[in-house]
Amino acid sequence: MMKSISVEQELMLINGEGKESINLAVYPVETPAKRGTVIAEVPRASAEDVDIAVKAAHEAFKSWREVPSHERGRLLYKIADAVEEQIDDIARTIAAETGNAIGTQSREEVKIAVEVFRYFAGIASELKGSMLPIDDNLMAYTQREPYGVVGAIVPWNTPFLLSTNKIAPAIITGNTIVLKAAKEAPLGVLKLAKICARYLPKGVVNVLTGFGAELGDALASHPLVQKLSFTGSTEVGKTIMHKAADRIIPVTLELGGKNPQIVFPDANSEKVIEGVISAMRFSRQGQSCSSGTRLYIHTSIFDSFVERILNKLGELKIGNPLDEESDIGCVISEKQFKSICRYIEEGINDQDVELLMGGLPPKEGPLAEGYYLQPTVFYVKNHNPRLAREEIFGPVLTIFKWEDEAEVIQAANNSSYGLTAFVWTNDIKTALRTANKIESGYIQVNRGGGQMAGLPYGGYKQSGLGHEFSLDGMLNSYTQIKSILINLND
Repeated sequence: MMKSISVEQELMLINGEGKESINLAVYPVETPAKRGTVIAEVPRASAEDVDIAVKAAHEAFKSWREVPSHERGRLLYKIADAVEEQIDDIARTIAAETGNAIGTQSREEVKIAVEVFRYFAGIASELKGSMLPIDDNLMAYTQREPYGVVGAIVPWNTPFLLSTNKIAPAIITGNTIVLKAAKEAPLGVLKLAKICARYLPKGVVNVLTGFGAELGDALASHPLVQKLSFTGSTEVGKTIMHKAADRIIPVTLELGGKNPQIVFPDANSEKVIEGVISAMRFSRQGQSCSSGTRLYIHTSIFDSFVERILNKLGELKIGNPLDEESDIGCVISEKQFKSICRYIEEGINDQDVELLMGGLPPKEGPLAEGYYLQPTVFYVKNHNPRLAREEIFGPVLTIFKWEDEAEVIQAANNSSYGLTAFVWTNDIKTALRTANKIESGYIQVNRGGGQMAGLPYGGYKQSGLGHEFSLDGMLNSYTQIKSILINLND
């Protein structure tokens, strides 16, 4: 039975105005902290709403592309300032809808989003082409131009930041955008939409809410959408890529990961323990495509390293995501909760897997009131179990022993994914050698943090196509190059 607590009626943003869905349908947004508790209702948009939003964006593009880039940058700075003024309010909204703890995750998500807006505002002047010397009678140059309407789809794990990371580079380059918010977590994104509407011309940013199958297909297939940007699962990413191929339009995909962490014998320190836990994204309940979920520890330090990891994890407080004292919140939904539990149960029943910590969730007590899971750690003897190969998207860490450097690098690369990787060692030669051989797009040495504005972020293999978070990503993902030649002969 669903329970309601001060339910808000939210609206989408289409052509600069708050809008209901054409059919007036709505759906409830629940908080995962209390099972069945509704915190808001949002429009359940349809393909007809997509069509209206895309046409509004297409019309707005005609004039928005003519706005000087420095002026577009000035508007992004204003948006960043407005978001910064509302950090706590937005963070509480994100914590309530996603289950991400406000103290360790949600507030930081909004702060990073502010940085992202300011970063892209600051590089607006880099939207330039080049002069190409040919000869005295021929002048040649290139210029970068926007595509038009960008269709964007974001997931629920860090919805506010990922929306920022699509809106900011898309509009600073002169495009307009229609963004589909995650069904489970649209509320923070709708707050961002209201801020954008305050400063931007109508139709430049449009935000829709609804179900993936009903909106995603319509957005990806719309003839006026000239570029697609998707962050989410590899399975859905393949569908988006097929839609883009049907119309031969560019696509940026940031997909899943089953990311390795390699700990060398000289990295047996408390700082590395903390870094490994951070890289695992336990503060986000492991719900991150960049999580370092496969931990390879050298046999010479295995026992002591594992013991300290378990002790440190045991100190983390699991609780209400709106409680400032909580280190870990709760999983986003019942569906995701049950999926993670199935993996955990398989691990418990597998003779090649040893449960070191955590396990299935409690069936009574405060944590049973929401979708809470303990940090769970398995020692895995080989890579055969599903939990050693597949993206779980939960607080489940798999640990392996290793002795030979070449073999552990081969094991790290033995995956269909290639998004991130983490290397822990005090030897610079070892660090560089290992980083150079790992097949991942974003590798950190002695650092367990997340993405950094200005550094290209993207994956190898089935972890995606293209890059985000950077000047390169902005130029290559949101502009196209035109070459112009001028004959100077009479």
